[in-house]
Amino acid sequence: MAAPGAQGRSLSGLLPAQTSLEYALLDAVTQQEKDSLVYQYLQKVDGWEQDLSVPEFPEGLEWLNTEEPISVYKDLCGKIVILDFFTYCCINCIHLLPNLRALEHTYSDKDGLLIISVHSAKFPNEKVLDNIKSAVLRYNITHPVVNDADAGLWQELEVSCWPTLVILGPRGNMLFSLIGEGHKDKLFLYTSIALKYYNDRGQIRDDKIGIKLYKDSLPPSPLLFPGKVTVDQVTNRLVIADTGHHRILVVWKNGQIQYSIGGPNPGRKDGIFSESTFNSPQGVAIMNNTIYVADTENHLIRKIDLEAEKVSTVAGIGIQGTDKEGGAKGEKQPISSPWDVVFGTSGSEVQRNDILWIAMAGTHQIWALLLDSGKLPKKNELTKGTCLSFAGSGNEENRNNAYPHKAAFAQPSGLSLASEDPWSCLFVADSESSTVRTISLKDGAVKHLVGGERDPMNLFAFGDIDGIGINAKLQHPLGVTWDKKRNLLYVADSYNHKIKVVDPKTKNCTTLAGTGDTHNVTSSSFTESTFNEPGGLCIGENGQLLYVADTNNHQIKVMDLETKMVSVLPIFRSENVVVDGPFLVEKQKTLPKLPKSAPNIRLSPVTVCAGQTLQFKLRLDLPSGSKLTEGVPSCWFLTAEGNEWLLQGQIPSGDIENISNQPTISLQIPNDCLALEAIISVSVFLYYCSADSSACMMKAVLFSQALQITDTQQGCIAPVELRYVF
Repeated sequence: MAAPGAQGRSLSGLLPAQTSLEYALLDAVTQQEKDSLVYQYLQKVDGWEQDLSVPEFPEGLEWLNTEEPISVYKDLCGKIVILDFFTYCCINCIHLLPNLRALEHTYSDKDGLLIISVHSAKFPNEKVLDNIKSAVLRYNITHPVVNDADAGLWQELEVSCWPTLVILGPRGNMLFSLIGEGHKDKLFLYTSIALKYYNDRGQIRDDKIGIKLYKDSLPPSPLLFPGKVTVDQVTNRLVIADTGHHRILVVWKNGQIQYSIGGPNPGRKDGIFSESTFNSPQGVAIMNNTIYVADTENHLIRKIDLEAEKVSTVAGIGIQGTDKEGGAKGEKQPISSPWDVVFGTSGSEVQRNDILWIAMAGTHQIWALLLDSGKLPKKNELTKGTCLSFAGSGNEENRNNAYPHKAAFAQPSGLSLASEDPWSCLFVADSESSTVRTISLKDGAVKHLVGGERDPMNLFAFGDIDGIGINAKLQHPLGVTWDKKRNLLYVADSYNHKIKVVDPKTKNCTTLAGTGDTHNVTSSSFTESTFNEPGGLCIGENGQLLYVADTNNHQIKVMDLETKMVSVLPIFRSENVVVDGPFLVEKQKTLPKLPKSAPNIRLSPVTVCAGQTLQFKLRLDLPSGSKLTEGVPSCWFLTAEGNEWLLQGQIPSGDIENISNQPTISLQIPNDCLALEAIISVSVFLYYCSADSSACMMKAVLFSQALQITDTQQGCIAPVELRYVF
């Protein structure tokens, strides 16, 4: 295939034809009509005298998740390619990732589809490859990613918005573009018909692209991208959102784990601690043995009861919401990417923590969940459980206003409360405007504190400058915490890799700790200390200690505000064993070939629903007097031929170390199910010897479990017992 000439082509060339298609699709009723319209569109675009050809990737760009750099006109010939122009701070880009994952589960490179994320940075910090690596890990991106640090491809195509998807045909010819989030149906429609159209013409190739996941090269770590941390002022326990492990840790102040709830894989399940799951949790708040969690990628607020050892959902429906007003009961109210939570007090006469304030990053607003009946500023009496917007229009802007619903935020990501006079306000780390703002608890007025600039539409006024008010500059701050003892506000200035301190009386903002270097210095003075995109922080020990979630260093740093020294909080279990590392799934074992003599036991079908966990209990008996062979690991494997999507994010294999204490195998049904019927297979391989070790052998058995998947919520499913006597 010939490469395009030097003459550049922009996305605007697609606009007339694609606009006509989208108007026609509005009138289409059946799926067949829609498919036909897109097919006809492709016939038209494919027949143009000259292709709208995408430029080649420039030489020298940095790539992730690939064995080597990719060329449009050498490696991608015969593929339908989706270019995802993104920047990793952008909440809209984060919202798009589940759609791309679902598409990858439906079509692989063997089917002719490849997704490539083109990272085009907004902030200078986002141009650094190491920081993009962290984002690729944090968001579990498993397709190729290219760092277009100078936005060369972005500019050549005249891309104007994050995220933007560009769908290419098998000649590098541009077919469609989709701007912003919320286009899942069109994305699937356009991709499926493009694959069919070019398959019909014999132009799709099934060769594989060399994928080498960056995450496979990492060493284990006790924490993985901890996003937020808070302290229980009564017991001095810390609550850590171990975001990359999809779990919540409750640890004593020496770092010893008391509770580990959720993880290691993402999920959405309430119940007892051992069964509960989260998906990239961020903000945490604790009071009276109850923890509230911003379960960000599940679009939920969760409640952890430490006494009952149970997790429940108190707000959100598990699907990203678009409602910018709210007002329904929490469990019926859709919400969008909650990023932080903090307790507050309503206008009731009795002072009590009866409000949970929520930084709703996905709709650029501040919301409230009523933990008891009460009043919000400028609101009528509200009943317990009500979840509603309080401040912010939902427009992504840096707009201050005396009326909270006329103000606007840009991805608010951190909250802290100063309830006492004269402050009586919420502090907000407004990440995309690079500002810290305040919301009055008396009348809801939204005011500027530090950072940004006066133009509410300018979200590019960032930097790293100590100063007063608008003359101070921050870069994508994600966390704030109020020091009641000193009347100071500490700010996690995330993309500057620093901790800053603000005097709200004078609006003076200065650097407290961090050199700006991201190399991890584990013990140092404030002036020599380093951080890497710190995401959250909190005050403990009666104002002596500042705990920092040093996100990309996978640590909790402890800043002593009196000695001005920084140390690392060790995280360990009670038996002094470091907790599991970032990828609890071992390097995947190779499935041995099943002997022809192995029996295939077909189990009775089980009805399950999305999000539910099915457990298999091994109940295997060896011949009398036999024992498992020492040094040779007996093992089990999960497979789902033709329905591999069932195993995404699951633990697919494990060892059987003791015949008297056999493992229970868990399978969580994904939230996005691609079929209503499937068969999950459990293969078991046992290596055992006679009592005198005179004869050793390997035997195997295959259990086949038919699944019937329904939308109807099922009750608790009894574990499936896998019984066999060898």
